[in-house]
Amino acid sequence: MASISVTSDQFEDGGKIPRRAAHSMAGGENQSPQLAWDGVPTGTQSIAVTCWDPDAPTTVGFSHWVRSGMAPTATELPEGAGTGTGDWVDGITDWGQTGYGGMAPPEGDPAHHYQFTVYALDARAETLGLDGTATYAKFRFLIREHVLASGTLTGLFAAGD
Repeated sequence: MASISVTSDQFEDGGKIPRRAAHSMAGGENQSPQLAWDGVPTGTQSIAVTCWDPDAPTTVGFSHWVRSGMAPTATELPEGAGTGTGDWVDGITDWGQTGYGGMAPPEGDPAHHYQFTVYALDARAETLGLDGTATYAKFRFLIREHVLASGTLTGLFAAGD
């Protein structure tokens, strides 16, 4: 499988994510960070982006963003693009709502790893059955045979950051 390069002008891979990207309950502004990517292969029909915290104190991590159906020519999401409407579909996060839901790790936990993953898919969101009811688990299940390439940028955030 091909690899997509994912970057942000707000943090480096393995670096600290700015507080404004955190959930309001953690003192942030709930603003999704700026993301950019390249290396999307020919044949891509749509782009998807997720944010997942594998360190959450659950048995399955915690999803903070499930977006699919972006144009195959998309190469960037500006800061704050995690809310609003467009030619994409935002699924349901583990916050129980659509759109970006920022970080809020428990007090006292070490920094959590937040994985922002970009997927190049060989099908459009509606063809795959991805709609506003798609959870992270449903998203991952429905795309499993349709990923042409992917790439991940991991940022760190702790409650005291």
